[in-house]
Formats: sequence, structure tokens, C-alpha cells
Amino acid sequence: MKRHVYSNDFKLQVVKEALETGNKALVARRYELSKNLIYRWTKEYEQGHFGQTSVDQVDYVNPQKMEQENTELKKLLGEKDIEIAVLRHLIKKKNPHLLKK
Repeated sequence: MKRHVYSNDFKLQVVKEALETGNKALVARRYELSKNLIYRWTKEYEQGHFGQTSVDQVDYVNPQKMEQENTELKKLLGEKDIEIAVLRHLIKKKNPHLLKK
């Protein structure tokens, strides 16, 4: 059997997919790799051998926190839209010649 040499980018892609799905065997079948190879790459990734930060140092996104942040950003965007509308109204009020445009 021929031995393959995989790039770190490919390994990272496979490992991240395996961690996201939580099913290393399924990812191994998808890429036609040995599941033991995926387990080894995952372990190496967690130890930081791919030049990335270790899994313990990565700040995983909490869906509830993300939803709360999204709501706050929507609120801020709405406030900025209102502020822009008010400022445009004031400009037009002080400069009536701009109303024609």
C-alpha cells in the first residue's frame, strides 16, 4: 500500500469537521481514511501540533451567548438607523435647498 502524506491544511479541515460533527468514524469514511488516523490527528490537534492553539485555549461559541450578542447588535443597528434619519431631517430643515433633491 502506498503511504500518503497529507498537508496540515487538509488535516485541520478533517479534524475540525470531526470535532464539529462529533463522529470521527463518519468523517473517516467520508474522506476514505482510517478512523484511527482521524483519532491520532485529533489528539495531535488538541496538543497543538498543527501550529494552532490547543483545543483547551479555543473559545468555543456558546449559542445562547451568540444569540444574545446578535440581539444587542440588531438593537444598536436600529438605534443608528434612527439617529441617521434624525440627522438627515435636521440637515434638510436647516438647508431647504436640499429638499429638492
